[in-house]
Amino acid sequence: MTNSWRAGIQRGGIELRHFLRNGKEMSSHLTNVVVALLVAAFISDDVPGTRTPLSHLVLAGFAAYLLFQIGLINLPQILVTEREEGALLRLRATPGGIPAYLVAKCLVVVVVAVGTLAVLLAAGALLVDGPLPRGVGAWLTLLWVTTLGLLAVVPLGAAIGAVLPNPREALALIMLPTMGLLLTSGVVFPITMLPVPVQQVAAVFPLKWMAQGVRSALLPDSARAAEMAGAWELPLVALVLTAWAVLGFLLAVPLLRRAARRESGSRLAARHRRAERSGAPSA
Repeated sequence: MTNSWRAGIQRGGIELRHFLRNGKEMSSHLTNVVVALLVAAFISDDVPGTRTPLSHLVLAGFAAYLLFQIGLINLPQILVTEREEGALLRLRATPGGIPAYLVAKCLVVVVVAVGTLAVLLAAGALLVDGPLPRGVGAWLTLLWVTTLGLLAVVPLGAAIGAVLPNPREALALIMLPTMGLLLTSGVVFPITMLPVPVQQVAAVFPLKWMAQGVRSALLPDSARAAEMAGAWELPLVALVLTAWAVLGFLLAVPLLRRAARRESGSRLAARHRRAERSGAPSA
């Protein structure tokens, strides 16, 4: 296990260097930040029942959504693409390859997500008078919510990536439910504006709790009036995110191992032939 962690960290460091040299990938994350800032810039109302600017709630929600998106949309797409290119096939011959692979992907996603979050908060504060944590306690809350939130979605994203079909279909299969959660989890407007059954369904998934935890770190206590329970419920936030993290890790490793076992040279060659016949570039 120690060797897997060491190999995973080394692999993650290599992938991060490649990411930092890839302007296209970096620009896609910065585009999400720009969209969040533009949305916040055109909102002038307050959160109903409070004097907190609605733009602050939106920026806090987008901060959580960006973490969620990187783990649950970007990561599965990367995994599916690399599976198509034969990465999982090569892992079959590597002792401890699957755990090391998962560690590397977690490291990359965590660094990219935290970097994107820092850019969003700094740019929001400078350009649209966005919120920042007030005091050491708020910064610590933001730290543990971000950590638990990523632990909740990264292994889940890996598990989803292990079972999705080819990259061309993966995005379509992921985007619809993710957009549904974006609209029902209190990210872009107070969750109390939604029907109670919708609130209850959203409360099953991690995005609602990630957004609530981030809001608790960035918004004043008066903004609690816009929450389902009229409180931040931080112990419940921690409990739900921890449960999703455990579930994700229990699913991710066996599903990745199963996907690796199913890979073969003939399967990989067949996929390349199909891609060539359809006019898509082969790996």
